[in-house]
Amino acid sequence: MVQKVLFVCLGNICRSPIADAVFQHLVKEMGTADEWVVDSAGIGGWHVGNSPDHRARKILRNHNVEYDGKARQIEKEDFNNFDYIFGMDEDNIADLKQYAPADSKAKILLLGDFDPEGKRIIRDPYYDSGSDGFEVCYQQCMRSCKAFLEQL
Repeated sequence: MVQKVLFVCLGNICRSPIADAVFQHLVKEMGTADEWVVDSAGIGGWHVGNSPDHRARKILRNHNVEYDGKARQIEKEDFNNFDYIFGMDEDNIADLKQYAPADSKAKILLLGDFDPEGKRIIRDPYYDSGSDGFEVCYQQCMRSCKAFLEQL
């Protein structure tokens, strides 16, 4: 059975594409890529159609993780098309719960709740001047996605 997972952050150019790329990379390594549909989206539509932030793309390249997604905004149908929708912080979770239709089938979860190091909020590096925060975000996403997959 194919499972569907959606990663959501505010604008879909930093945290959620990194999580999306990391998850796709992990399931490919595990040989289970055909069992998953993986995507990401933003709460807001400011960056729709854009590639991830150049610093996010650089961090992914540094870790040999491929990604070619473009930003999109979450849609009402996503709540019934996906099994799991992961927010990156409490504001994302609050927005997702507010937007979710009453008959939503998706489980809305905080990705950082799976972090074995207990870092519940995936760091938002958007306003950073360099790329150090993107590495922190990448590591958090890697730990959290691995732990989520191990729990299934």
